[in-house]
Amino acid sequence: MSGIQVRSDAPAVMTRGLTFLFAVAGGAAVGNLYWAQPLLDFIADDLHAPTAVAGWLVTATQVGYAIGILLIVPLGDVVDRRRLIPLMMLCATAALVACALAPSIGFLLGAIAVLGVTTVAGQILAPLAGDLADVAVRGRVVGTVVSGMLTGILLSRTISGLVAGFAGWRAIFAAAAALTVVLAVLLYRAVPPLEPKTRLRYPALIASVGRALAHERVLRWTLVIAATGFGVFSMFWTALTFLLSGPPFHLPVTVIGLVGLAGLAGALAAQRAGRLHDRGWSLPASGVAWALAVVTFVVAAFAGHSLVLVLVVVVLLDIAIQAQNILNQTRVFAISHEARSRLNTALVAGNFVGGAIGSAAATVLWSAGGWTAISVAGAVASAFALAVWAVGRRGPLVAASGSAV
Repeated sequence: MSGIQVRSDAPAVMTRGLTFLFAVAGGAAVGNLYWAQPLLDFIADDLHAPTAVAGWLVTATQVGYAIGILLIVPLGDVVDRRRLIPLMMLCATAALVACALAPSIGFLLGAIAVLGVTTVAGQILAPLAGDLADVAVRGRVVGTVVSGMLTGILLSRTISGLVAGFAGWRAIFAAAAALTVVLAVLLYRAVPPLEPKTRLRYPALIASVGRALAHERVLRWTLVIAATGFGVFSMFWTALTFLLSGPPFHLPVTVIGLVGLAGLAGALAAQRAGRLHDRGWSLPASGVAWALAVVTFVVAAFAGHSLVLVLVVVVLLDIAIQAQNILNQTRVFAISHEARSRLNTALVAGNFVGGAIGSAAATVLWSAGGWTAISVAGAVASAFALAVWAVGRRGPLVAASGSAV
């Protein structure tokens, strides 16, 4: 197995306009995973299903997404991404249409799982942005694209609640399908043709993801804290829907969706995290983000009866989790130029396995202990990630190890 060294001579063609398009398209793709999240009660009532069953919609999407990341995203290293990205977006469009037409909760669970598998364009775009950006500003460019994706997660909740409140939950899936087609066309026209970065047969390509995990200590360490972060993030937002729709708030679905705007403020604040990586501050900034997450969940324990405190918690948690998400992804991209899609596969698959566990845990914890159980679990998980960060940063963690992938 030959070593793959870090390269800094990738063509710097990532203009501001192309960066913006990548951020919007990535946000739309990842947003597809969360259209249903603020609508769980709404969907359950319309399809005559228990709320607990509807809660599995988020889990099914995230499990599907993890599968898509594992099986499809590595292709970004061996095929022309100018064709791969629009193709996957068109496949996601078909899944969105199926969701919009779902006659039952069982059909919707299947369709939304397929949507998870196919809506992986954002995770192909992120490493592509790293390839096209100049090394001196790679952190800023990747940070902007990843921030766009994270913003898409938050805006999807807000838009979903607003659209569903006026036109029903099916309308949001139909609108997302139309938007995805438009973005697929724009990306096909904007992305330059690119030669494959390496040539591997598909079984060897997938196996190389495992080899990366085995040989890259930076990747393993980052994966643990990143998966924990995404699990905490997913658990919080799934439980927040239950909190705001029930006593003492009893908020309608349109208002629950608007809570996502508070998280958007956190996302915009975290967007500059990529610049911290460019300046060599990635590791200390990650530690600060996790310390903030611990404090935020302590505050969350007192927010069960205060909408103002809920909004404060949303902003602080999004700053903490999204900042470390950007730092994690940028750090992983620095390991290898030739294997960025495969490295991203390992990172994001771990993230969404963590997210699936987090959303499933939210349902169980909510039934067992309500918002208090959620807050305690979030604080414990964040403290665990902070401990992993503290132990891992003492070792020989360098941005690029140059070992085999």
